[in-house]
Amino acid sequence: MGRPVQKRKLAYQANAFGGNLSGKLAVTAYRPFGGSKVDSTVAYIVSQRGSKKFKIHMDDSSEAVMLLKAVAPGSLSGSNASGIGEFCVQVILNDSTVAYVEKFYNNTVHYVTAAGATGTVKYTLGNEGTDEGQAGSGAGSIDVR
Repeated sequence: MGRPVQKRKLAYQANAFGGNLSGKLAVTAYRPFGGSKVDSTVAYIVSQRGSKKFKIHMDDSSEAVMLLKAVAPGSLSGSNASGIGEFCVQVILNDSTVAYVEKFYNNTVHYVTAAGATGTVKYTLGNEGTDEGQAGSGAGSIDVR
C-alpha cells in the first residue's frame, strides 16, 4: 500500500463521540455501486482500506468502502469489476488548474488533469476559496469538510 495517509487528515474517530470534522479530506463526488452520482459538500474520507480504497461517509450518513478514481464527477461509473462504488477528490494546483487525485501518499498526491497531464505534488488542506493564492507555494490544495 505504500505510505498511508496520516490519520489526522482522516475522520476515523470523528463519529465516535461527536468529534470535530473540520480539517478532514472532503470528497468531491461519489457514485455508489449501481446508484446515481452525488455531488457532495458534506461527504468525507473516514479511513484508508488500500492504496485506492477508502471508507467514506456519504450525504445520507451511511458509510461505504469505495474506489478512488482520478476522473471528473460526471465520469464516475456506477458499475465496475470490483463491485464497489467510486468517488473522486479534486485538487487545485498552484497555477489554478483543476485536477483529480489518482493516489494519496502521506504528504503528496499523484494527480491527473482533465487534459490528461499527470504529476505528483505536495498538498495542503483548505476550505473552498482559500485554494487560490497557492501560486509559488508549489503545493496543491484539497478542500476539507
